Amino acid sequence: MALKAVLLDMDGTLLDSNSFHAESWVRTLNHFGFAATFEAVVKQIGKGGEYLLPMFVPEDKLKRMEKEINAYRKRLFHREYIDRIVPFADARRLLEMMRTRGLRIAVATSGEKDDLEAFKTLLKIHDLVEEDVTADDAERPKPEPDIFEAALKTLKVDASGALALGDTPWDVEAAKKAGVRTVAVQSGGWRKEELEEAGAIAVYVDVADLVRNFDASPFAR
Repeated sequence: MALKAVLLDMDGTLLDSNSFHAESWVRTLNHFGFAATFEAVVKQIGKGGEYLLPMFVPEDKLKRMEKEINAYRKRLFHREYIDRIVPFADARRLLEMMRTRGLRIAVATSGEKDDLEAFKTLLKIHDLVEEDVTADDAERPKPEPDIFEAALKTLKVDASGALALGDTPWDVEAAKKAGVRTVAVQSGGWRKEELEEAGAIAVYVDVADLVRNFDASPFAR
């Protein structure tokens, strides 16, 4: 089937934000008395909080503290980190090239809707994105397929007519479960081999690298 749509991750893909998410989680976990290093947490970024927290918080404490931990992390992130996030070079240009090819674009992110609006403004891509799907629109976040399945449903596009663009194995895994192939970028901190092992069909250094090689990429075939 001809390619019709792109399901687009934001954090670590279009935005240089993964380290800020990780740092805010590390500080939050340490605040509540749970040991967590940046190196361990950053490899969990891209998952929803309900999948990240069990990696660091014992089950018996998690049930009692999850809501308080998430609220603290959200306040910290908005107070100290969100204004430091910047787009990766050529992020808007990549979406313009996709639209020129006639591709429809939906954002498919484990982030929250309020953050997404701020990020789209930062990227200046409101005019290029047709639909948004966030963690608020899905029962389960990545690495489960719900967000990608919701994006396909919203666009009324079959999985075989879409490609995902993401930066973590969790993006690749979630898209695969939804029947969607993924092109990956390394800007989220993962090695090419790790992304390929997860199932990415092509891997680029970052979106600028993808722009430079767009005509030979899966998005142009």
